[in-house]
Amino acid sequence: MKKLLIVFFIVATGYSNHLFSQAGLGNFTGDESEFYAQTKQVNQFFRRFNNEEDRLGNRYYPKDSLYRDNAFRKVYLKMLFNQQNSSIDETLKKEFIETATDPNHPVYLDFHGGNWFAEVASTFDYKGYNENLILFLRLEAENLGYKWVLTNVYYVRFLKQFFKGEKRKIDKEFLHPMSHELDFMNLHKAFEELAYTEYYAYNNYKPDFLSLLFYELKIGDMKFIRSGEVKFHFFQVDGWYFEVSFFNRPGYNSGWLISNLFKVTEQEKQDLIKFYQP
Repeated sequence: MKKLLIVFFIVATGYSNHLFSQAGLGNFTGDESEFYAQTKQVNQFFRRFNNEEDRLGNRYYPKDSLYRDNAFRKVYLKMLFNQQNSSIDETLKKEFIETATDPNHPVYLDFHGGNWFAEVASTFDYKGYNENLILFLRLEAENLGYKWVLTNVYYVRFLKQFFKGEKRKIDKEFLHPMSHELDFMNLHKAFEELAYTEYYAYNNYKPDFLSLLFYELKIGDMKFIRSGEVKFHFFQVDGWYFEVSFFNRPGYNSGWLISNLFKVTEQEKQDLIKFYQP
C-alpha cells in the first residue's frame, strides 16, 4: 500500500499487423501514421481502451461489427501502455488485459462512471513564495451535464502542521474524563502548544486540506499562479489501479498512455480513493 501511495507498446506480431492493416493504419507511412497512432486526447484513450474507434480516429458505433471487439481490444490495450516504463511487468500487463477483455465479463471504461480522478500539479504564491501543490478533481453530475470539481489537495506545508506522531504527545495530550465537573477549566491545555492541538480532537479526526486551501485563498495569503502536469488515476477495473499520463514524443507510443499498473485488494482500493477524495 505504501508503494501505491508513493508512486503515484506496439507489439510487432503478425496478428497485430493484420489487425492494423484491417483498421487502415497500414495505409499510412512515416510521420502521418505516427500522428494517427498517437492517443492525443483523454476521451480518445477511453474510446481506444473500449475499442470504440479505429486507428485513424474514426468512431465505431454499437451497430458496427468491430464495436468493442475483444480481439481488437487485446491488441489495442497493449498499445495503450507506456512501453518505455520497464517497471510494469509484462506478466502483469497480460493479466490486466485478460481481465479487461474477459469474454464473460469484459470491462469497459465509463467517462461518467466515477472512480477515476484527475491530478493537476499547480503553482501557488504563498506569502510571496512560489509553492508546489497537487490538486485532485473528479467529474460530478450537474443538472443535465457534468463538471470537474476539486476533491483534495496535497501540500507539504499543510501536512507538516498536523499529527507529528511523537508517542509522548499522544499519551500526554488529553482532557480528563471528569473535566465537565470543572466546567472544562482545563481546556487551556488544548491551546497552549498549538503544534499538537489536533490531538485533542476526536479519534477519527482528519484535517480538511481543501478547506485550508480555500481559507488561505480567501484571506489573501495564497494566490493561484498556474497549472502544470496532469495525470489520471483509474479504479474502474475491479482488482486493479492504473495511472494514465501524457507522453509528448515522436513515434507510435505517445500521447495518453498507462504509466503505472498495480493489482489492489478492495480495501487497498478504498484506501487509495480516500487519498484522492477523503
